[in-house]
Amino acid sequence: MKKRRFLAAALALAGVAATAVAGPARAGQTFDAVRQRGTLNCGVNVGIAGFSLPDSQGVWRGMDADLCRGVAAAVFGDPSKVRFVPLTAVQRFTALQSGEIDVLIRQTTLTMTRDTTLGLRMVGVNLYDGHGFMVRKDSGVTEPRGMDGMTVCLSPGTTNELVTADFFRANNLRFTPILQERMQDNATALQAGRCDAIGTDATQLAAIRSQFTKPDDFVILPQRFSKEPYGPVVRRDDPEWFDVIRWTLSALIQAEELGVTGTNAEEMRRTSQNPDVRRLLGADPLLGNALKLDPAWAYNAIRAIGNYGELFERTLGPKTPIGLERGLNRLWTEGGLMYSWPMR
Repeated sequence: MKKRRFLAAALALAGVAATAVAGPARAGQTFDAVRQRGTLNCGVNVGIAGFSLPDSQGVWRGMDADLCRGVAAAVFGDPSKVRFVPLTAVQRFTALQSGEIDVLIRQTTLTMTRDTTLGLRMVGVNLYDGHGFMVRKDSGVTEPRGMDGMTVCLSPGTTNELVTADFFRANNLRFTPILQERMQDNATALQAGRCDAIGTDATQLAAIRSQFTKPDDFVILPQRFSKEPYGPVVRRDDPEWFDVIRWTLSALIQAEELGVTGTNAEEMRRTSQNPDVRRLLGADPLLGNALKLDPAWAYNAIRAIGNYGELFERTLGPKTPIGLERGLNRLWTEGGLMYSWPMR
């Protein structure tokens, strides 16, 4: 008798679980709030060339700014429906935790403790980078072990602050840190001679140097001391919103893998017989339905900002003032680390 009652209870619980899985899912609170508001609140850097920096007309430009536009295009079909919220490194996580922003796309290194202890969720990698140092050329320093006794400008609340301290300690070297929230303040201090070096990620160093009056007077040392994968960050309160951000980023990478660009996306949507292309661009509505978005969600994002390769080349690439080669940010088929999960 007890066995029968136990079996009946188990079957009843299984039935409830099956109903919960099979029943219609509701969008989470962030996803609903964004759609009801009609605007994406996107946290970006207060101003770093190539990532997020207002131009002379006040229009935000750079990789991070365009990723915000790509998400807005995926959600609303309109890349202009985004409000940029400039944040320092110290401000960024609090702004996300408090609900001031919906997503943080601001040169943020994805780390275990950030992912597990802040009530936030790291989404995926949009740029692979590594910590480095920039010094004056006339210092004669060619590698970091020659920086003993230097004053180093750093931003507090960053992985770079920790990496710098670890490097000098491990090599029994001395340094004096100067901590300033805004990277532009560090750049000004280096040019004015108030510090001897800046410690931050290599892409940021290149971006900073591109804005100097005399960029050739400064050298970015070639050594790298850390893994700094950048990516968007969201709160843990809404797994469906997490999915939207993750798969929008993945769609841009998938587009490059498939040869879909901002200019040919419309034609490929009409004419391609490739099932991967058809799913990506919404000719087959499978992916849009899975995200509770319009079937053309990825198409709209790609049309707005291009595929991942176009985004990189336009904002950071060799033909920009920053002049970065793609390196680890090449596609996996070209020896890099950029790799889209299968979108099917």
